[in-house]
Amino acid sequence: MKVILKESMSNLGDAGEVVDVKAGYARNYLIPQGLAYTASAGNIRRIEEEQKLNQERSRRDFLEARRRASQLEGAAIVFQARAGEEGKLFGSVTNGDIADRLKEKGLDFELDRRWIQLEEPIKAVGEYEVPVRLHADVTVPVQVRVERAE
Repeated sequence: MKVILKESMSNLGDAGEVVDVKAGYARNYLIPQGLAYTASAGNIRRIEEEQKLNQERSRRDFLEARRRASQLEGAAIVFQARAGEEGKLFGSVTNGDIADRLKEKGLDFELDRRWIQLEEPIKAVGEYEVPVRLHADVTVPVQVRVERAE
């Protein structure tokens, strides 16, 4: 029996894929669990249309991310923070702080703090290159300098 998968399954295939399974497996498990539906001509046509729309949407998202990346290219921000003698900060600079400072640069889009790929907060004076991931294929490095406040 041919079915169209609604979700990706490691042992069968990816979402939207037409797979051939035993009729009992489809009737008793896949269809009642909402994991698949029968591969009728109308359903196959609908899946092909959805896939075309998804490809167009992902292409548009990629182009929008590239446009946003052009605004962030070469961006450098400076933080003044209280620090001890050895350059360790009293506190830290987080991805939220970096997002707020970048928003002040006059971007024409809303920058989400989750896009800033900071592994752990910055806790020392120095210069850092922090990647900003705007899309799965678009990442822009931003220069962050942390200075000791006088």
